[in-house]
Amino acid sequence: MPRKSKAVVLDTWAVIAYFEDEPAGEQVAEVITKAHENSTPIMMTVANAGEVWYLFARKSPVAEADRSISELRQLGIVFVDIGWALARQAADFKSRYRMSYADCFAAALAKEKKAELVTGDSEFKQIESEVKIRWVKNLDRRAN
Repeated sequence: MPRKSKAVVLDTWAVIAYFEDEPAGEQVAEVITKAHENSTPIMMTVANAGEVWYLFARKSPVAEADRSISELRQLGIVFVDIGWALARQAADFKSRYRMSYADCFAAALAKEKKAELVTGDSEFKQIESEVKIRWVKNLDRRAN
């Protein structure tokens, strides 16, 4: 039986999939529901929350970007501030892998918390040996 994660960390890719009602977003919603059922903390860094905000603000009114952050909080997602230890781990990942810096923060939080990182972003394949990853993906529903 697989060991239960101590926490779940969402990266930006997973959150955007959730908000845009993509097939992967349905999987993210299931992860969130199960985490609540098991009293497992759900987290993301403030860097990733900021990334979600600016992605919405680029294409929608700022109020919509603000609503996306409010909805994440209503879902019980805890925003983790970035201290030096987390920044140092993210910087270490960035120095060794070709990943966006925001992705490095999600990975650093997952590593620090011994959490499962929820993503569909292939950049994270590079760190699978260091961070437990729950892969979600947008399935081609026509391929049945």
